[in-house]
Amino acid sequence: MNTETMNINTVGLSDLQTPVQVRQRGGGLQHTIATISMRAELREGAGTDYVDRARIFIGQSLDNLSIQSFREILPRLQKELCASSVRLSMEFPWFINKQAPVTGTHGLMDYKVSFSGGIGEDPGFILGVTVPVTTLCPCSKEISDAGAHNQRAEVKLNVRFRKCLWAEELIELVETCGSSELYSLLKRPDEKYVTEQAYNNPMFVEDVVRKVAEKALHHEEITWFTASAESFESIHNHSAYAYVESEDLGKAR
Repeated sequence: MNTETMNINTVGLSDLQTPVQVRQRGGGLQHTIATISMRAELREGAGTDYVDRARIFIGQSLDNLSIQSFREILPRLQKELCASSVRLSMEFPWFINKQAPVTGTHGLMDYKVSFSGGIGEDPGFILGVTVPVTTLCPCSKEISDAGAHNQRAEVKLNVRFRKCLWAEELIELVETCGSSELYSLLKRPDEKYVTEQAYNNPMFVEDVVRKVAEKALHHEEITWFTASAESFESIHNHSAYAYVESEDLGKAR
């Protein structure tokens, strides 16, 4: 095979970091840094400067970003690159001002949010969140005379949906599904509350994923989802993991 004449039409860029301004629930824009990846299937005669054109176009589209405006970028990017299909993904840290459960102390809690959308051969939009929670081991609690091992866990929820859904709404959904929520700033009364809440609500990673899935199944806007949980075990040199993917829920509703 002569590789010099081989037609390579799947191209893209990966791990492009750039400032973005993303619309928040309740109004206003949050300034953050997105890591962007793009894949395109080019038509014949599309040219070779696709990376420069993609970077310029994407950079001009990120000053007032929302789920709706992200969706609107896709057909314009497809046209700009002369592509038969385009898939664009971005992930960015997301900060929410959260109050401690007892004292009400304010602190910025950080999460991860992702937008992923396609047009052409791989259509559709997916909203994703990554949320830290606490898990406390039911088995450890059952066999121990005092205490039980607990640890931080990371829950990921990716969804397709009908009309309107905010990342903050998904974060709140997930935070109710662990042994306890996490907070960026806790005073002693808050620490007492959080540790006792976790102790009274022991959960394996499978339990966390089941609870997330149950809430996603009953959410009227969500039409498909994947949910996973990884527990960074405090008494093992490995993590525990669970994952589930739904069917297309839109057909059944």
